[in-house]
This record gives sequence, structure tokens and C-alpha cells, in this order.
Amino acid sequence: MAAHAHGMTGNVRDGQEQHVSGNVLVSIGALLLGMLLAALDQTIVSTALPTIVSDLGGMEHLSWVVTAYLLASTAATPLWGKLGDQYGRKRLFQTAIVIFLIGSALCGMAQNMPQLIGFRALQGLGGGGLMVLSMAIVGDLVPPRERGRYQGLFGAVFGATSVLGPLLGGLFTEHLSWRWVFYVNLPVGVVALTVIAVVLRIPRKSRKHVIDYLGTFLIAAVATCLVLVASLGGNTWAWGSPQIVGLAVLGVLLAVVFVGVERRAAEPVLPLKLFRVRTFTLSAVISFIVGFAMFGALTYLPTFLQVVHGVSPTMSGVHMLPMVLGLLVSSTVSGQIVSRTGRWKVFPVAGTGVTTLGLLLLHRLDEHSSTWVMSVCFCVFGLGLGLVMQVLVLIVQNAVSYEDLGVATSGATFFRSIGASFGVAIFGTVFANRLGDKLAEALRGAQLPPGVSVSGIEADSRGLAELPGSLRSEALHAYASSITDVFLYAAPVAFLGFVLAWFLKEDPLRGSVTAPDVTETLASNPVERSSYDEVCRALSVLGTREGRREVYRDITTRAGYDLLPASSWLVLRMRRYGWVEPALLAERTSVPLSAIIEAARQVEGRGLASRQGLDLALTETGEEVAARLAGAREASLGELLGDWWGPDRPTDLTQLVRDLNDELCGSDREQPREGPAARM
Repeated sequence: MAAHAHGMTGNVRDGQEQHVSGNVLVSIGALLLGMLLAALDQTIVSTALPTIVSDLGGMEHLSWVVTAYLLASTAATPLWGKLGDQYGRKRLFQTAIVIFLIGSALCGMAQNMPQLIGFRALQGLGGGGLMVLSMAIVGDLVPPRERGRYQGLFGAVFGATSVLGPLLGGLFTEHLSWRWVFYVNLPVGVVALTVIAVVLRIPRKSRKHVIDYLGTFLIAAVATCLVLVASLGGNTWAWGSPQIVGLAVLGVLLAVVFVGVERRAAEPVLPLKLFRVRTFTLSAVISFIVGFAMFGALTYLPTFLQVVHGVSPTMSGVHMLPMVLGLLVSSTVSGQIVSRTGRWKVFPVAGTGVTTLGLLLLHRLDEHSSTWVMSVCFCVFGLGLGLVMQVLVLIVQNAVSYEDLGVATSGATFFRSIGASFGVAIFGTVFANRLGDKLAEALRGAQLPPGVSVSGIEADSRGLAELPGSLRSEALHAYASSITDVFLYAAPVAFLGFVLAWFLKEDPLRGSVTAPDVTETLASNPVERSSYDEVCRALSVLGTREGRREVYRDITTRAGYDLLPASSWLVLRMRRYGWVEPALLAERTSVPLSAIIEAARQVEGRGLASRQGLDLALTETGEEVAARLAGAREASLGELLGDWWGPDRPTDLTQLVRDLNDELCGSDREQPREGPAARM
């Protein structure tokens, strides 16, 4: 009867665990939808931009549709992270979704370019929250050992949206309306909002922060002033005009005030001491250059394809795939090579060099270039970006102390975001200036059809269709060369990154920074995580490899035993659960039954475990061996942290390694449903 009651209790407990696990999976699904919204909006708009500009007018303001979103999401990211710590992430995540959806609805209803730009900024405020809070909530829901698996799903979302975004943007624009690029967010967001409200249960852990509101405002204001100078100078206003000079002076003054504020801030948004680390400073500048080149090209290549080559919005997304696939392939491969070899310097050098070459190839394109030639040029450019993007975050993490790990990581991605804003703005200025001059030159003295003017064609490319054949080819060449000249102007900037990459010092890599995160390399706005969260993410990813034979051989040798690797693995499982059934363990893990049986014979033969029916349980001697093996595993995890694992290491880091060490001795899916006592 007692055994039956014990079994019933075990089954009830299992049912509760399965129910909780189900809730967690549903919650993760809703978080992925939130991440999907933010990630998709970074890429889906690019192929719709030419049509948006044609409908709303203002080709000279095209860049701000992208820049407004980037600046707002970049500025808001650190605030969302710290407010979530302080007031609860669930409430803040719901707020971010609501702001994002309101911004999306208003963008879809915009009647002119100023409205659209303003609503895009509102959308960006929400988008920054979706990005940072969705990944933070995963840390609240799942233990460290499981985080690597779930964070891999978020990386997959980023990879998928990089490919699907341009395609979906083209499909909606061509078959529905460009407004559906924004409206599509509404049903997805409502589903995410509903599921989060009903299912998500996370513990309230209120952490007090001294939030650097003034620093956040100032850095956003400095960036906005300088981007305004870049986008309006020589276009809306002359470079020497009072407006441009005033904006430049204001930007410099605000930057000086920002430096003063950050020196006194308790928790600065960008600690100035990071710039004393040469590797961080160089990486920040190279990150800026990568963002500059990447988003400038992503914004204007669809215009080149649709206007100059007459490609449909959907097909322009297809034409962009070689660039996106080149980026994904080279970033993945470079990350894997660095993880296995520990050598990284070749990648920023090669990446910036290939990016420079890619920009020069893009400059050579014209209205007569074949699809094959364009695809090769796009692919070379993407390969260059991918080679450098994955590694920049990794080398920054490797260069700083533990307490600065979180802010250094977000700092590196922050500079890429600001670079993206500058790139889009400067590309826009160069394009608008060149287009006006070249169209005027191409059509000078020509008899234009009624209702068609140079300024009209400049504002709306659909006017090209009204021109007679010979004039249309001249105007198309003006459009083509105006866009490709942009890449020529960007090439020296990329070359500067190539020169700076040679000055990076190749320090040996810590084991814990050989697992780059896709969300940190592909996201356009910063990823804000604490130092603890960064180490937890890295060690959890490394922990997913713990079933490998060599890991157990290493910790067995370290502990001073001559056991089989599988025997050490089995002993640690018995230590975690109190007992194991070898056949059942083989069903629930990837270790072959033959290896488990051989290990069981060895531990039983040496008196480390004894039989209780079908089950094995540790003896007193086995408990001592298990404790030494667990200590050896903890030491091996600590070694991955390099000099962070020093005598004065912080308490939270020590506790993290202990917790992760305990979890790596077995997972919930391996855990038996009932103990030996229940079957007696």
C-alpha cells in the first residue's frame, strides 16, 4: 500500500513537472514570436522602401525610415533591460509589445514621410524592448544547462528572418500593399500578447538599479545630431549653413556633457574605462564600420534592383539572397573555426578586406549587369561581413574583466547600431546629391513629356516610365551610377577597418568565449545582458557538449582515477539521482547500452555501486569517488573562465559554476519516475 502510494505521489509529481514544462514551452513560443517581430522589422522594410517612397514622396528622406527605427531601438535597449530587472520583465515585455504594435499600426496608416518616420521611431522603442526582454525572460524560465538549446532557437529566428525578411517585404508590397509590411505585425503580436498574459509565470526578482536616464538621453541626442548632420548636410541645407553648423556644434557640446555625466554615473550606460582597453576601442570602431557598410547596402541595393533593373519587389528579395546566405555561411564557419582553433585575428583582417573588395565590386554594377554578375558581387560582400561580425563580439568578451563583460558586449553591438544609422544616413545623402546632379545633367535641354520634371523623377522613380526610350536609358544610368557611387564612397571607410584590424592583439581565448551568439552578431540593436548572464549563456552552450567522451576522460584523470569515461559518467548520474537503471538510462540518453553495461560492470566490480534489483546505487566508497569527480568537473568548468576564475572571483560566478556543475550531472528528461523503494 505504501509502495502504491509512493508510486501515485511520484506520478502526480511527474504530471505537475510535465504541466510546468508545457507552460514553459508555450511561453518560449510566445517569446520567439516577440523576437520574430523585432528581428523581421530589421529586414522586411528594405524591399518595400522604393514603393513607399514612390507613394509618399521624398526620396531624400528614404534613409530615415530605417534610421529612425535604429536610433530609437538602440537608445531604448539599456533602459528596457534595467527597468525589467527593477519592475518585472513580464509587465515590461507586454508594454514593449503594445508600443511596437501601436507603432506598426500607425506606420501602416501613415500618409506622408514625416509621419512614417515618427511612427517608425515609436516602433523602434518597442522593438528594443522585444529584443532584450525576450532573451532575458528565457534566463528566468529555464536552468543554465538548458539555456543553450533555447537560445539556439532565438538564433535560428534571426537567421530565418535575415533570409525571409526581404522576400516577405517584396511579396506583401507586390501582392497586397507596402502597408502590410507593418500590418502583418498585428496578428502575430496579439497572439504573443495573449499567450504571455495567460501562460507566462516568472518569479519576481526585483533588482534595484541606479538607471542612467541622463546618459541614455545624451548618447541618443549626440547620435541624432550627428546623423542629422550626415543626412541633411549638402542636401536639405548647405554644409556651411547655420542649421548644419549649429547641429554639429550641439552634437559636440552634448558629447562633452555626456562624458562628464558618465564619469559620475553609478551605472553608466557606456563606461568610459572600457576605452582604456585597446582591443575594445579598435573593435568598437570596426563594429561601427561593419554596421555602416551592411545597413547602407541593405537599404539601397533593393532600390538599385527595383528602379534600375525593373525587378519586382518580390524578386528583389530573391536577388538579395546571395548576400544574406554569404553572410550567414561565413559567420557560422568563422565562429566554428575560432571555437576549435582559438585563433581569431585572421577573420577581422580578412573580413574587412573582403568587405572593401565587395563594395568596389558593387560600385562596378550598372543597368546592364547580368543577374549572375550581381549575385557574385552580393555574395562577396556578404561573405566579408560574415567573416568579421561573428568574431568582433567574441574578441571584446575575451579582452575585458568579468565585471565589464556585459557592458562591453552591449557596447560593441551599440557601436554597430550607431554605425548602421550613420551608414544609412550618409548613403542617403550621397545618393540624393548625386541623383539630383546626374539627372539634371542627363536631361539638360531635353524635351520632357507634359507633367514630367527632373525634380518629379528624383522624388518618384515611376516618372522614368513616362520618358521616351533614349531619355529613359540616360535617366536610368543616372539612377544606377548615383546608387553605385555610394559604394565607392563607403569603400575607404571599410578599408580603414581593414587597417585597424591589423592592430588588434591576438590574446589567447578563454574557453567560455568560444561560443558566439547569433543574436549578438546579427541583431541591429545592442544586446543588453549582465556579466553573469553572458557567462551563463556561454557555459550553458559549452555544457551541451558534455556528453563527449573526452570530457569524462579529462575529469577522470584530473580526479586521479583510471575508470572508463562511461563509468565516471554513470557514477555522476547515480550521485545526482541516488540510483539508476542502466537500461532505462540508455533509452533516455545518447550513450549506447553496451557502453553503459560495461561501465556498470566496472563500477560494481570495484565496489563503487551495488545492485538493488535492476537498479544501481552508490556505495560509501562510490560516494567519495563521485564527490571527487564532481569537484574535478567544477574545476574544469572554472578553467574555461580563464583569469575571471581567480582567487577574488565574485560570489555569483562561483555559485553559477556550482549550479551548472550539478545540472550537468544529469537532466530532467533522464530522471527516473520512481525509485527502487516504489517497486519493492
